[in-house]
Amino acid sequence: MNQPPNALRKLAGQLIMIRFPGTELDAATARFLEENGIRAVCLFRGNMTDQAQLSKLTADLRAVLGPEALIAIDQEGGAVVRSTWVPAPPAAMGLGAADDTGLAHRTGAAVARAVKALGFNWNFAPVLDLNNNPHNPVIAERSFGADPQRAAQLAMAWMAGSEEEGVACCVKHFPGHGDTSVDSHRDLPTVDKPRAELEAFEFAPFRAAAPVAPAVMTAHIVYPAIDAANPATMSPAILDGILRREWNYGGVIITDGMDMHAIAGRYGAGNAAVRALAAGADMVMALGTPQTQDETLDAIAQAIADGTISRAQVDERLARLSALAAKYPCAPREYTEDAADRAVMAEGWRRALTSRGAPRRPAAGAKVRLVVRQDVVSDGVSEAGVPAARVADALRHLHDVELVTFADAESFDWSALPADGRYTILASTSRLRYGPHARATWRPDLHVALWNPYQALDIDAPALMTYGFAAPALEAVAAWLAGELEAAGTCPVPGFA
Repeated sequence: MNQPPNALRKLAGQLIMIRFPGTELDAATARFLEENGIRAVCLFRGNMTDQAQLSKLTADLRAVLGPEALIAIDQEGGAVVRSTWVPAPPAAMGLGAADDTGLAHRTGAAVARAVKALGFNWNFAPVLDLNNNPHNPVIAERSFGADPQRAAQLAMAWMAGSEEEGVACCVKHFPGHGDTSVDSHRDLPTVDKPRAELEAFEFAPFRAAAPVAPAVMTAHIVYPAIDAANPATMSPAILDGILRREWNYGGVIITDGMDMHAIAGRYGAGNAAVRALAAGADMVMALGTPQTQDETLDAIAQAIADGTISRAQVDERLARLSALAAKYPCAPREYTEDAADRAVMAEGWRRALTSRGAPRRPAAGAKVRLVVRQDVVSDGVSEAGVPAARVADALRHLHDVELVTFADAESFDWSALPADGRYTILASTSRLRYGPHARATWRPDLHVALWNPYQALDIDAPALMTYGFAAPALEAVAAWLAGELEAAGTCPVPGFA
């Protein structure tokens, strides 16, 4: 191919999505976007402070990216949200616990209204992974449940709500990240199951969604029954063979972040990007540094020049991306539904509330000892958990609350708590499962699992599960403690009966 190098770089630029630091579009980033023909960016929590700032940032991006701009966000719900001041959506598993497709539809629409108003046109949600592995470190409450059919119905209802509001969804992580005990942000997982079992379980929600999903995100996971040599992100057998040819999928295929250790640490950013595009991906999520983004652009441009990726393949990918941008234009709208959407979200959090082991309420005004982790941590995917003081404040209008915090669960001595008759509540505010010391010795009167529901299996105590720690979750817990709400949700994964 005899095109000049800068023209090939601009072709390559149209096939990648980048991230950048900061809350403004600085001159260097704007120049990088323009010079390389980049049309797609993903914004994260570090790019956001409030509505005015974010609206200006997305407006500035639209001016640089052009009419086919794709501006993306991870606004799933629960702990995985980036814009934290808009109405807080319940996690997927919370909607699974409520088990109402109408509620899922209204939630997806409410999420889309908020992100559309902020200047986004692409939301990397909903999650179609089926969580049947209690030791999964990164999916858990992000999944609608373990039943393939019901999870697909709820996810597709959520997606239909988003569609009605003009925001493209991206189902993830194809062909399924639920049954892993390894986080692909940190290492390369394997799901070693026969093809028939994958078809019946992991694949089923994605197959159901394929006729309607605007986009699909790939998983950095090896499935030996299909391709023992490549993770799905770089597997022709999975992306082209199954998704495109067997299922006739016509939407956009985008990789998960190529900066994740499962990929970057093993294959190198540029090499992995070329292999993903050659395998069938339409867009590579190049979320690393400017240096790795340059490396990615150079590698893709060279692959186009030498025919590793043919011009026909490039044109097919560009056509699908242009169709996505045309159907879901990046045109913000006025947001006037804040109060109504907060009511939808609050309903979801209240209906998600799930009990385990017949918890009993303390008497009104009782002396309560609240035990909570000191720090609020993120797992790198989610927002940081709720601070201990905020949990205490949510209960102080009901009870006389004494707050006790711990730094490390495995060294905290539960037996040192005074035997003074206070009703003791453990509030779990991180995703981390508890270790053997806490499992063997901690005995609260009530365990409130404010993030990962599987923590309720770790502690021998009656439990409430919220599937997330947003303000409406704390309000639902307080309503239950006050006797104003019953915990009517049913956990949609095995092991909680």
